[in-house]
Amino acid sequence: MKICIPIIEDRGLESPVSAHFGSAPLFALCDTATGDIRTIDNRNAQHEHGMCQPLAAIGGQGVEAVVVGGIGRGAMMKLQAGGVRVFLGAPTTVAEALAAHEAGTLSEATPDMACAGHGHGGPHGPHACGA
Repeated sequence: MKICIPIIEDRGLESPVSAHFGSAPLFALCDTATGDIRTIDNRNAQHEHGMCQPLAAIGGQGVEAVVVGGIGRGAMMKLQAGGVRVFLGAPTTVAEALAAHEAGTLSEATPDMACAGHGHGGPHGPHACGA
């Protein structure tokens, strides 16, 4: 499975996970079948709230799932409409995110779990919305 994880800086498996999908400067693209990890720039990091275009940011990469600490409702819905599963958790590194996904301890996102706005927290605690 190809998993996208928003990150702050590229340090391989020890890359720190960004608290919010849309504003992450980078994405770690992880292939769980091969163990390969590569990083791409988030070409859509600078956008107004509600204007995130996640499929434009990761399009053409074969991503099947994202693991995030927080994500806006619009971005979540766009990813899901594009066939990308969205999982929420509070991993601090790419290694933790992959381990949590493998262990099945992440929650698959539903619209009520989305962030209300950048850095505003939400009903599921500070990690759920990147506050």
